[in-house]
Amino acid sequence: MLKSTGESSMSLAFLPVSSLSKQSLRCVFVCALSLGLCAPVSAQTPPSERTGLQPESSASEWGIGIGAISQQLGIKDIDRNTNVFPFISYENRYIRWFGPNLDVKLPSLQINNAQRIAFTLSVGYDFSGYDDDDIKDTPVLQGMDERDGGFVIGARAQWQTPVVNVSAKWTGDISGDRDGSTFSLGLDKRWMLGQQVMLSPRIVATWLDESYVDYQYGVRANEATSERQAYSGDSTINIELGLRTAYLFNRQSSIFIDASIISLGDEIKDSPLVDSSTENRVMFAYLYKF
Repeated sequence: MLKSTGESSMSLAFLPVSSLSKQSLRCVFVCALSLGLCAPVSAQTPPSERTGLQPESSASEWGIGIGAISQQLGIKDIDRNTNVFPFISYENRYIRWFGPNLDVKLPSLQINNAQRIAFTLSVGYDFSGYDDDDIKDTPVLQGMDERDGGFVIGARAQWQTPVVNVSAKWTGDISGDRDGSTFSLGLDKRWMLGQQVMLSPRIVATWLDESYVDYQYGVRANEATSERQAYSGDSTINIELGLRTAYLFNRQSSIFIDASIISLGDEIKDSPLVDSSTENRVMFAYLYKF
């Protein structure tokens, strides 16, 4: 549910999707975002080499790889979900495509030789929620209706400075199922240790509106039982702490690890569906570019 910050020049499409459950697709979607945010470091252009209102890069790149993600949600007694999957990536001067998301790169604003603001528009599919498989395997969800994902649009601005990158992102549902929206503010910083190792910690605060929280974590009157009271959620804020690491074997080949923990907002923790104050995930990927 959270969207991380600090994206660079990688985007993903995954194969095969027809054999994956909705829960697996949600993990794939999160991994797509995480990978898209952290790679490849070697392809980035220093701010001092960018001038005027120009896109980041004019190059087109494809890549193939394999990834794995393990995620623990805060819903009571829900199993940890782990998936391994192949992927492909593509990016050119104007777009970045990863998984169910398509980003459109807008002209960036060069403030000076060391600072710029990058702008992006996006459209995609949010797989958050739960389906029949989740309901069947999770006692607290049994008797609940499905909570389907939906198409979302978004807009993002990132202020890139030598000290820290500051990002702001808004997303809104356009599928009509939940009419929810989110707004995130994040800080991240990249360090290169020599020519091969990258470290990038981040902190992200994400505001979820009332519709989003109520749809994902609420209990409708017809779903209430003696052990699961009706619940209407309100807007809340989640806080994410994360660390991305990368090892670059060469310009074509690299591995990435991303780990994060999410502190859930009070309105989520108060839901009768939730028995944890945090969620966590760990992601690993190998990428070969050509």
